[in-house]
Amino acid sequence: MTLGLSRKWWFVAAAIAVAAAFALYLMGRNPICTCGEIKLWVGEVHGPDNSQHIADWYTPSHIIHGFIFYGLLWWWMRRRPLGLRFSLAVAIEAGWEVLENSPIIINRYREATAAFGYSGDSIINSMADIGWMALGFLVARRIGLWPTVMIALGFELFTLWTIRDNLTLNVVMLLWPIDAIREWQAAL
Repeated sequence: MTLGLSRKWWFVAAAIAVAAAFALYLMGRNPICTCGEIKLWVGEVHGPDNSQHIADWYTPSHIIHGFIFYGLLWWWMRRRPLGLRFSLAVAIEAGWEVLENSPIIINRYREATAAFGYSGDSIINSMADIGWMALGFLVARRIGLWPTVMIALGFELFTLWTIRDNLTLNVVMLLWPIDAIREWQAAL
């Protein structure tokens, strides 16, 4: 058992991530940034390196995904094994990474949000995003509800203040674009 998960469930989660990487590869996604480098952190939101490396300003959103998935799956499936819930969370995040890098979502980001030059994620960034979600899931399991909520709020407020974007605005702008928000975000 590692972090409360048996090797079987780690294997299942890894297999899901590998399947997503393969799907992204078949979709034509670049394995790494076209710049030829792998960076741990990229702080420029509207630059060509965003969503191409290990971590960026959207990493907190993926950690929050893990918080949300842990909470929902605990509520919905609390009597099921933790490993099953973890693997489902990885499958949901992997599914989002594949969908997020499809032409329909890439184009939606371009037309509905301030991500005018967004061209999708590299495969390494998508795999890191799945890893960040997994970290969020495991942290939420360890620290409980209120600390998890406080960290999520802190992430949301910090990224809102720093880059004028966060998970909440990302969802709003994808589903119901608001011109005033797009103009405010673009003014950064």
